[in-house]
Amino acid sequence: MDAFSHRVESEADPDPAPGCDAATIVVVGLGYVGLPLAVALARRFDCWGVDISAARVAELRAGRDRTGEIDAERLAASSIRLTSDPAECPPADIYIVTVPTPVDEANRPDLSLVVAASRTVGGMLRAGREAIVVYESTVYPGVTEGICAQELERASGLVCGRDFFLGYSPERINPGDREHTVDRIVKVVAGQTPAVTDRIATLYEAVTTGGTFRAASIKAAEAAKVIENAQRDINIAFMNEIARIFGRLDLSIWDVLAAARTKWNFLPFEPGLVGGHCIGVDPYYLAHCAQSVGVAPQVILAGRNANDAAGIRLADSMHTRRGAKAGSALVLGLTFKQDVPDLRNSRVVDVIERLKWLGHDVTVHDPLADAAEAVHEYGIALDGDAFDRRYDLVALTVPHAEYLALGRDAISGLVADGGLLADVKNALGLRADPPAVDYWTL
Repeated sequence: MDAFSHRVESEADPDPAPGCDAATIVVVGLGYVGLPLAVALARRFDCWGVDISAARVAELRAGRDRTGEIDAERLAASSIRLTSDPAECPPADIYIVTVPTPVDEANRPDLSLVVAASRTVGGMLRAGREAIVVYESTVYPGVTEGICAQELERASGLVCGRDFFLGYSPERINPGDREHTVDRIVKVVAGQTPAVTDRIATLYEAVTTGGTFRAASIKAAEAAKVIENAQRDINIAFMNEIARIFGRLDLSIWDVLAAARTKWNFLPFEPGLVGGHCIGVDPYYLAHCAQSVGVAPQVILAGRNANDAAGIRLADSMHTRRGAKAGSALVLGLTFKQDVPDLRNSRVVDVIERLKWLGHDVTVHDPLADAAEAVHEYGIALDGDAFDRRYDLVALTVPHAEYLALGRDAISGLVADGGLLADVKNALGLRADPPAVDYWTL
């Protein structure tokens, strides 16, 4: 018998659930995390996808995913049922919450979306169903069993641990990554009881070839998620700091890394702009948790400070290279990483704002970013005709494949006489054979 039909011994555990393929699943939140998960689950289960944005649901029903994670063919072939009205969903066996957990302007955890989603799910829970509510949203240890459980109880009138049960399985979606997709990665799972953990594991094992890892507790699973991204943040911060040091010594960080990587256990991190929905956010959740238990998080916040300042330092370096002369500037790339349309927490914005502050007339181009979203989120107008003229400074900040396909001559051709081509990530690989224009990288 599989875990979904396993006989539960404890009175606190839920009754046997339907067989694996018979379970009804509701995924709440259909963004970068929720949509790929829901599409994968729909291959095995009766799966509903709920998003509060009617526009998002309409877009998906029309076969378009603006995140680029699910192509039109897969979306059309999926049996997932989409709605913006939770009341349309039938009572489910498993509810999975995949909403964003950002930070506010003071970099404090903003749990408003996960609280709202908990209230939504609470309103969907039914007495006698003994459903499981699994959270994938990134939180600090204790949120699922504390804040979320309280909201679920308040909205449902039911008792957690008796009428419904909790689980946690941290999302590991990497936007634009076609190798480490939700149906291939190891899923960390944890439930309120061992039997609940088994049921959650069976759910994910039905859709991923990577298998599952049963964490010791929900808190352990929550903590694993925040340290995964905090670790990457700290390592990148170190790279950004040594890039500054070596720049003062007239050393290229890329030359130093090429030598250092010959050691078998050297970690292959690189300097750069750290944005997005995870690495630039999750360390603040860990720092908040540390402060709540009386620990001053020195390393975590030092890494964040270094990375948050990277955009300003890049702009200053470009400006200095030009002899501190302001002029026309073209910034190529606005999304938080290459080859994805995701604009969330893009630190390219810091480069743009600093260049403007230094007196440059800045034009921004990005072939993948949504123009309306760029205006809405950052007040930045994308220029689709940016290649029709030349600039005193051309900064390749996000090396989308479309830019690289243009080649060195086309990109350097955008630079006016006496201008500068700044290749932030050394993506053009022109250091050994620089173009005719002034060329700069870290």
